[in-house]
Amino acid sequence: MPAPQWLPAWSRDEGAERVRALFGRTFHDDGETGPVPGTPAGVWSAPGRVNIIGEHTDYNSGLCLPTALPHRTYVALRPREDDVVRIASAQTDEPWTIRLADVRAGSVSGWGVYVAGVAWALREAGHAVRGFDAVIDSCVPFGASLSSSAAIECAFAVAFDDVFGLGLGGSDLGRAQLVAAARRAENEIAGAPTGGLDQSASLLCTEGEALLLDFRPGLPADAFAQHVPFDLASAGLNLLVVDTRAPHQLVDGQYADRRASCDTAEAYLGLETLRDIDPADLDATLDRLAPFDVEDSLRRRVRHVVTEIERTAEFAALVREGLGADGVVDEERAARAGALMNASHASLRDDYEVTVLETDLAVDTCVAAGAIGARMTGGGFGGSTIALVRAGDVETVAAAVAEAFAAQGLTAPGFLAAPPSAAAGRDA
Repeated sequence: MPAPQWLPAWSRDEGAERVRALFGRTFHDDGETGPVPGTPAGVWSAPGRVNIIGEHTDYNSGLCLPTALPHRTYVALRPREDDVVRIASAQTDEPWTIRLADVRAGSVSGWGVYVAGVAWALREAGHAVRGFDAVIDSCVPFGASLSSSAAIECAFAVAFDDVFGLGLGGSDLGRAQLVAAARRAENEIAGAPTGGLDQSASLLCTEGEALLLDFRPGLPADAFAQHVPFDLASAGLNLLVVDTRAPHQLVDGQYADRRASCDTAEAYLGLETLRDIDPADLDATLDRLAPFDVEDSLRRRVRHVVTEIERTAEFAALVREGLGADGVVDEERAARAGALMNASHASLRDDYEVTVLETDLAVDTCVAAGAIGARMTGGGFGGSTIALVRAGDVETVAAAVAEAFAAQGLTAPGFLAAPPSAAAGRDA
């Protein structure tokens, strides 16, 4: 039987030391932009995220319930007096450089777009952001539906806020402006049409809590993002993330196609957003779509969105009530939470059609091995799954998934423990 491959998170001190050392090696011969060659102005980091429930609902003005991972992206940065950007990453041998004046939609490519895009978006919003030298290192698995790109964007967002004195990082209201800049970077410069969930989670989550996000337009900050206590350890539970190693990309057209389907359905129904559909009227609404939907795809997309928003609201209510205490699981509430996760995955598989062999296998195996519930997490078409598991069953469930993948001849998956963790901030 193959042993599960665990992907541990670095400690904050370890992550900071890694990027300090990388900065020193990268810029040690370059003293003209700072008084001490090879010394950054500071170190900042931002977490990846895992979405517990509420998938493909953010861009439909719906509800999502993410938490931040303990796995983070670390940035060491030093500002410059000009508008030149020079960045290097431990994950690639190719440094990346550009002038901020040359950054605009469709004008840049390569991994550095996620970095330069945030600087561009903040400048577009009227903030005085200059050039900088920076390095990146990360323990957030890349391409695993765990928001590795948003972690990069948000680590740089808090770094820019700090070194350029923007004054946005001290409140949820200010951080919402950093969210907007990071989202613009991903949408307009990187070309990925995401809905804001990932950046919101990375910048707004708190340790020990889930974040209930309501994307209905025009809500104040305290209604858009509500912190919900989610102390899994006291409930005798864990979140087990499975990185299926099935490649996941948001810029290959599939994600955009699902979003376009929702826009088309809204137009046919004469609605501003699918959030406006009353769940009690769902069947009648789907009947109204029938004449425009020969292949039944629009109706299935709409059904997923409406029912997923309902599931997310109910799951958040269960979390508020508590899934257990003093290390003892509340079996009734936990079972209902698990059923909502299972139903979410089935809807993503059958109605939204964004799962793949690996994510289906991971979910089915987790449940068969004793998980209370499991589902695909993230945009889909590969990536990761998440399972709600009794604390004593984590190793058993992980071993079962590793064995199932080996039996199918698939690449061995990776496993992450996922206690709700802290948002982006300064480390040193």
